[in-house]
Amino acid sequence: MNVLVTGADGFLGSNNTRELLSRQYQVTAFISSDSTSTTLDGLPVERFTGNILNQKDVEQALAGCDAVIHAAASTSIWPSRSERVRAINIEGTDHVIRAALKRGCQRFLYIGSAGSFGFGTKIDPGDETRPFRGRKYRLDYIESKLEAQKRVLQAVAEYDLPAIVLNPTFMIGPYDSKPSSGAMIQAIYEQKLPGYSRGGRNYIYVKDAAKAIANALTMGRIGQCYILGHENMNYREAFSRMANVIGVPAPRLPIPSWASQVYGAFGSLYGALTKIPPTVTYTMARMSNDRHYYTGQKAVDELAMPQTNLDIAIRESFLWMKEQGMLTPKATVRRMPRLSRAAVVTRRNRYEK
Repeated sequence: MNVLVTGADGFLGSNNTRELLSRQYQVTAFISSDSTSTTLDGLPVERFTGNILNQKDVEQALAGCDAVIHAAASTSIWPSRSERVRAINIEGTDHVIRAALKRGCQRFLYIGSAGSFGFGTKIDPGDETRPFRGRKYRLDYIESKLEAQKRVLQAVAEYDLPAIVLNPTFMIGPYDSKPSSGAMIQAIYEQKLPGYSRGGRNYIYVKDAAKAIANALTMGRIGQCYILGHENMNYREAFSRMANVIGVPAPRLPIPSWASQVYGAFGSLYGALTKIPPTVTYTMARMSNDRHYYTGQKAVDELAMPQTNLDIAIRESFLWMKEQGMLTPKATVRRMPRLSRAAVVTRRNRYEK
């Protein structure tokens, strides 16, 4: 089977491409013409450089492919309202849908976001039945991902598109060249985080998400959504765990909600005045005070998604960034603790109460 992967050189795309190659799939990597990522260097893939907003480019890339994994998206959250983000995430998805229907693809996998569903608590985490709760953030990224997901499911209902939606939570692991989650590990290693906000989120090893996506080429139910998640942690728990794995002191200062939002408001003002993307915005501060907890049990049951110890994900992310020269130590670093044999094995999801 020949699989087209859009956004193949991104964080998830790079891991997913490697998973597909390990299973002897042929991979065509659709790469944006303005990409500078090197995460696919040396891999035996056919590269197609194009623009997801150009229908002809998408159709040419899909020629000869049996399935498509549409992972290309803009994850930009600054500015919070962006026509470009909406165009890439919504119009780009429309282009891939039309091309897949025209080519008669056997399977269409859309990579959405867990944020398209309502979040919950550790005791009662959000799942695929919970209604969207992100409208309050007024953020085009999460709203556009929801709209694109709706369009995929509409194509299933109206045109029999053989599609499944995969909704990852916060992924950790190697080949995070931007970086995304790696930026959190960077900040902890370089001792740039003074403390933690009151919120939290769900985390998953990016290779577990990649395995679930590859499984969805032959498993899962058409027209269904699957949250790809593992462990729910508040930020104090997550930061302490990351710090312990990489061998540095953990942030210890609890940051009140009002303080983080004031800081974020100044960040947004700075960005508006200077046109330089701020490190923290008001929207980001608001989100950091909510607990975005989910369960990935449906994907575990129907897509055989692994639930690997997140210490492994943190360690691999850290070591990959270190190899790439992306880390600048600013503190005395302890030797990284060795993972026990028990920690290395894949385990089922256990949520704390």
